[in-house]
Amino acid sequence: MPDDEMPQDEPAQSLAVYRAAAVCVIDGANLGDPMGQAEDLNLGDVYSLAPQTPRLRLMLTPTRQPGRLSIARDTECGRVGADVHLDCCVTLMSPDGSTVEALILVELHPADATIAEIYLFPLARLRPRVGYALVALDATAALARFAETACVSFTRGTHITLASGRQVRVEDLREGDAVLTRDDGSQKVRWIGRQTVRATGALAPIRIKAGTLHNDNDLVVSPNHRLFVYQRRDALKAGRAEVLIKAKYLLNDDTVVRTDGGFVDYFQILFDRHEIIYAEGIAAESLMVDTRVRPSLPAQLQDSTAGGENTPAVELPRPEKGADTVRLLRSASPR
Repeated sequence: MPDDEMPQDEPAQSLAVYRAAAVCVIDGANLGDPMGQAEDLNLGDVYSLAPQTPRLRLMLTPTRQPGRLSIARDTECGRVGADVHLDCCVTLMSPDGSTVEALILVELHPADATIAEIYLFPLARLRPRVGYALVALDATAALARFAETACVSFTRGTHITLASGRQVRVEDLREGDAVLTRDDGSQKVRWIGRQTVRATGALAPIRIKAGTLHNDNDLVVSPNHRLFVYQRRDALKAGRAEVLIKAKYLLNDDTVVRTDGGFVDYFQILFDRHEIIYAEGIAAESLMVDTRVRPSLPAQLQDSTAGGENTPAVELPRPEKGADTVRLLRSASPR
């Protein structure tokens, strides 16, 4: 892909995917076939995930073409730089009547844009050896569902600090309210989004328990929500003092946990520019508009909202396995 087609300063997103070859039809018209593109699928076919199939990390970054992504560095599958097409969203139903939505992504050969690999990105847990009937597929919903996984969101009840110093619950914020930002002082809220989703898989929120990062109350955010950290010393080896780190990279099954099950109300706060605000006293980003997130905005905002970072921080990449990132953040950050 030519360099001029690549958006600038848009962070890569990590997806836990299965190779489609591991999810095959066990009953139906396409018996024995793996999961494929929308045009090759038949409603009613029953699919099963092969046992002991690993989920692989697929790193993606947006391109300027809607629905088209590019494989980024630090990926566990696919060829770095190859284009990936968001093909469709499928709904699979288990024998007990529960459903799982999944996105089908198609990696393309750089030379001729033919299919190199197909991946399945389930938005909730897919159990091996269970028969899942394909009950719906929607080629138009894939972009919006992908945008939901990329959106940075606060959960109902989260206290946001206003410019006056008063704290207000995110569900009580209104467009035009003045919020305290780290870099630009008082800034007015331009738009507030809300969505209720199943709190499972890629959409299950992350809970940072009270006291973990000097916060008085629990902070519960979406998995890809990035927190801002100023290091007094470079304990994280980021090469600079100011870093952003995704909440899901702080998971330690103790003070930072995944809250899985039921439903969750997610709220997105948009300003004229990407800002760092204060949620439960923790510095966290507002919604950043990029080619992944833009489809989730109202039509009147999609063309008028600027994208790109407005922070001097760099994103901290996925920590090494076993790294106690929470301890490092706590010790490196001022109270």
